[in-house]
Amino acid sequence: MKKVVTLAVSAAFLLSVPLSASAARNGYQTVALSSTVFEVIPRTRRDVDGYWCAAADFARRTLGAGWQQRIYVVRGYGPSEATGRRTSVKFSIAPPEGGVAQQSSSISSGFNPGESMSVQGANGRCNVRPFFN
Repeated sequence: MKKVVTLAVSAAFLLSVPLSASAARNGYQTVALSSTVFEVIPRTRRDVDGYWCAAADFARRTLGAGWQQRIYVVRGYGPSEATGRRTSVKFSIAPPEGGVAQQSSSISSGFNPGESMSVQGANGRCNVRPFFN
């Protein structure tokens, strides 16, 4: 009887989690917009490192990107297409099209279209703690 109750509770929990969105361990939500483009939407934190960390987590776990795969900024701060929240950043694991200059970056103060970082480099941002929340 105990196993049945445990399985029922586990099934209820798993069915309550949306399949189209992912929550990174640092308080950001990620939503796929296509097979390569996704949004990172803050819940509480809003620091630059947190966006990159969530992008790396989503690219690696959901999209199956390798550690050396690049993550590109498609659009900097702007309204979320998926949720309607006021602030999100749009990323892609495919290089930008249409003459957007590509830039590699290890230090970032914002998000410029074409800016990129490897999944490994972005994942390294997960251990950085913001000064202010």
